Amino acid sequence: MSPREHRCAGDHAEYRRELRQYLWGYGLAIPLTLLPFGLVRWLALPQHGLYLAIGICALLQIIVHFRFFLHINPPRQNVDDLHLIAFSGLLLFFMITGTIWILTSLAVRTG
Repeated sequence: MSPREHRCAGDHAEYRRELRQYLWGYGLAIPLTLLPFGLVRWLALPQHGLYLAIGICALLQIIVHFRFFLHINPPRQNVDDLHLIAFSGLLLFFMITGTIWILTSLAVRTG
């Protein structure tokens, strides 16, 4: 086998591996998306349980997207990339909690 044929075979194997990863991610993302919609549509759980189920599905969805679509695998990932993700998550946390804090304070003052 010539070096060019070997490279083509390696490229094809990597393409198939990536395609399999994307299909696994898609196969996991669809049920994790449809499950909360179904639970809300048919009121399968009490309200508190619905919130909990939606939150769990959202966290699992984040993990699936990081692993299968963004190709972020913590044991093999560069530490700088993980720090960037942690910092972005921290900023999102502060923005969301700050928004909720301000809106609840505004609701208490006006209502």
